[in-house]
Parts: sequence; C-alpha cells; structure tokens
Amino acid sequence: MAIIRIKGGKIYDPTHGINGEVRDIWIKDGKIIAPPIEADILPEKVIDATGRIIMPGGVDMHCHIAGPKVNLARKMRPEDKRYAPHVSRTALTRSGTIGSVPSTFATGYLYAGLGYTTAFDAAVPPLSARHAHEELQDTPIIDKGFFLLMGNNHYALEQIAKKDNEKLNSFSAWLLESAKGYAIKLVNPGGVEVWKSGGANISEIDQDIGHFNCTPRQIIQGLSQTAMDLGLPHPVHIHCNNLGIPGNWRTTQATMDALEGRRAHLTHIQFHSYGGEPDDQGKFCSKVQDLAEFVNSHPEVTVDVGQVLFGETTSMTGDGPLGYYLHKVTGKKWTSADTEMEAGCGIVPMVYKEKSFVNALQWAIGLEWYLLVKDPWQIAMSTDHPNGGSFLAYPEIIQLLMDRTYRQEILKRVHPRVLERSCLKDLDREYTLNEIAIITRAGPARMLGLKNKGHLGVGADADITIYNESTNILAMFELPFMVLKYGKVVVEKSEIRLQVPGNTLHVSPSFDPGLVGDIRKWFESYYTIQFENYPVTDEYLSGGGTMIPCNKK
Repeated sequence: MAIIRIKGGKIYDPTHGINGEVRDIWIKDGKIIAPPIEADILPEKVIDATGRIIMPGGVDMHCHIAGPKVNLARKMRPEDKRYAPHVSRTALTRSGTIGSVPSTFATGYLYAGLGYTTAFDAAVPPLSARHAHEELQDTPIIDKGFFLLMGNNHYALEQIAKKDNEKLNSFSAWLLESAKGYAIKLVNPGGVEVWKSGGANISEIDQDIGHFNCTPRQIIQGLSQTAMDLGLPHPVHIHCNNLGIPGNWRTTQATMDALEGRRAHLTHIQFHSYGGEPDDQGKFCSKVQDLAEFVNSHPEVTVDVGQVLFGETTSMTGDGPLGYYLHKVTGKKWTSADTEMEAGCGIVPMVYKEKSFVNALQWAIGLEWYLLVKDPWQIAMSTDHPNGGSFLAYPEIIQLLMDRTYRQEILKRVHPRVLERSCLKDLDREYTLNEIAIITRAGPARMLGLKNKGHLGVGADADITIYNESTNILAMFELPFMVLKYGKVVVEKSEIRLQVPGNTLHVSPSFDPGLVGDIRKWFESYYTIQFENYPVTDEYLSGGGTMIPCNKK
C-alpha cells in the first residue's frame, strides 16, 4: 500500500498527550507509522490538513445496530421509514430520512459520515449471534462487534447458585468463543428471567430469583469476577435493575457497592439516576451528584451516558419488563420477545418532549453526568442509540458540552421544574476539544481494551477523522472534511468515496474443553436447535474478523 502523509493539521490525541499541536501523520499498510528518517522517501499521497482538526476515528461503545430486537423494531415501525438515504451531504446529517432504526448499510454510511469508524452493539443473545454477524457483514466501513447477553442465562445462573466459579468461567469463555462475541453483558440481571417466568420484575438486588436460588447481587459479583478472571479486554457491561423507575438510584448505588472493587462498566447511566418513588412521579428528581461521587472515587468503574435528546425515536432493550412498563406508561404499541434459555426484549416507539417534565429532566440528568464526572477517561458519549436518540445527535451533545451559553438557552425552554430538580443550571464547566476527543474516541477505546484504536500513535489503525476548524461546533462535528478507514479515504467533503467492509472484533478466551460435554448434555435437554448449529464459524465474521487478545493472569 502507498505511503500517505497528512500534513499541517492540529492533532488531538489524548492517549499521547497531544493537545492541538501541529504535526504530520504518516500511514502505510493501514497503520500509522513513524515519520520516515530518510529525507528522500516521498509519500505517494499527501493530504493537506492545514487549518483543520485531526482526531482518531470515533468509537461508539454502546449502541443497538444488529440482533433480533433491532430487526423487530424495523418490522414494527414502517411509519418510521421515509426512504433509503442517498449517499450525500443530506443523508449524512439528517436522521429523518432513514428513521430512528436505520438499515444495516445505512448505519455504516451514517457512522462513517459522522467521523465514527468503530461501533459495538450492546446486547445480542447467543442464540441469535449467527444472524447478528450476518447483519454486521452487511454494515459497511466501520469495525464492529457485540456484547453477549448473559445476566439471565439459565446455565450461568445455575453455576452462580452453586458457587461453581470454575464452571461459570469456562462456560462464559465457551459462550463468547461460540458466539464470536466481545464482552459479557448483564441486562436487569435476574429480572428478565423472573418476568419471563410469569412473575413481577426484580426491585432489589438481594431479591431471590425464583427457582434459581440466587440474587442479582450474586450475578453481578459472579460475572464481573468472571470477566476479570478471563482477562477480557472489556469488563462486565451492566444494565442495572429498575431502569427508568423513579427512585432507581438506590439500586444503582447498591450495584456499584456490590462490585467491591471489581472492574465494571455501567451503561446508559442516565436512565439509572432517578430520585423519587416508584409510585409517585411528582417526586422525580436527579441523583447524579450522589452517584457521580462514587464514580469519581472509584477509577475501576466507568460509565457511558445514554443521553436523551428531544424528538421521536424507538426504545429497544433486552429488558423485557422495561419494554412492557414503557408500553403501559406511554400507551404506544409494544413488541416483546423471549430467546429460549437466554434473554428477552421489548420495543416501544418513544417521543421525548421539551415541555414534558420527565423527558426534560432525563435530558438534564444526562448532561449532569458529563459535567460532574471529573475524569473524562471514566465517561463515554452515548445515546444508547436509538433509546435516548440517534447516534446522529452526537454533534448536538458536543455543542451542549462545549458551549455553556447554548446549554443555558435550551434549559430556559424546557419544563421549569427541571431547574428545581437538577443542578444543571449551576454547572459552568465547558468541555475542551481534547476532552471531546477523550469521551468520543480515546476513552471508549481504552474502556474496550482496543489498543490499536482511539489514538494516533505508531502502530494504531489508521482510522482518522479530519474536521474543518470552526466556531460553529455543531457544523464542525456534523460534517467532517475527511474520514479515513485503515488509511483509505472513505468520506470526503461529506460524500462517501469508498465502501470497505470493516472487521468484526471478537474475543477467544481459553476454557476447559472437558466442560463441553456437560454443556452439550444440558443444551440438548432444553434448546430447540442442534448443539452443532449453535457455534458461529469464522466465515460469518466481517472482513475476516480480528481477534482481540485476552490478558488472563
């Protein structure tokens, strides 16, 4: 491959402490290389970035772009579709042309057009992994992977109840290898299983999970320890119990305390930070200050936000009882589905309104998280796409974080009680470009354990976004000047120039092969498919796949 030189741009590479310095970047064979020492070595291509901003390609660590719930949402919401997007400036900036749940190929184009080069789906049942990989194969340009739902998996719950940590570890490793997944995901641990069995949702983490004789606390502790024992690049990814319920901050605090120093990532934390009481929305308020204090004093814990944006979108979740709750609260149509011994899901159309007190407070709570977590390396940008809003809203979030005046203008328009029930009006912090580079790129890559992404050092993947420097923050981040994927120009002046496949990122932790016979025996007693058809083979991996190593000690 040709040697490429990007010259004259202002580099923002927080991993290496580079904060707006004018430097050149050299690329060869899809990787960033050191500048050639020999003066007579000339690049075959020069990209002039003078007067422009250069950052690594964006990394979205929590979104919903593949798997059964995404397909159910596409089917149940034909009214959400307008027409397939043209590959143009308009399509790259306006989500209304493709709805809140874009098609597979549109998802890849839209992420690339926004300057993002990597995205992870946050919740795929192992039984649905094969088809999820087929969808990812059809999602162009970006690298991608998914987290595997395990917090309500029957075999895992049995081992947790028995306190058989060795078998739990081996099963988790076998499951990740079989599904070609990336990380362990907990969604309402234990609560989905209780609800699927005809019971009420879990309300406390020490509540017994029916016939499994274990609790959410034990699931959280057991699988967070498993992720560490296996040396997974990303720690356990937790969607706490009681999502969206007033007063759920207590559950979130209890979950944090239950970790007892273990590494963990708490996802879409905005939806888990509500004060008040479940049966009294009149007391609904923010509890971010209490929870952020814990994160600030526990560097082993990271979060992403799940920012709510005003407008129409689709709620989709592996939390079946939550889907039903939203259906009852909103009165909108609802789809629910269970996945055999593994998981459930729920889909409901949503509209977030500025004049709705609850919706406006959700918006404010998300921003409080960004502004109250002191270390930007502990927080990642997300909308929990599409739950809080489309990933295409990321430029708007950046403007809200970098421009306090703009933030205060929006705050004046929302329901007035938000001023009383949150501290957002008192927060003066404004993010810098370096901090934006952390929460959208360097931080998520570090949280995911992706050593070749999120930075511009020698050996990194040449995933690069070049922005036109501007005082118009929204326009700057909506319309990158150029995006490179593995050193190839895929977007230029807001137009797709080249379609490349991108790679599937997955892990392959070691496990005791002697356990497979026990898994097979259990599997054949309950599942509706043949055991041999369960594992995913390598030909399903986009771009041939890239295995990210585990660091088992």
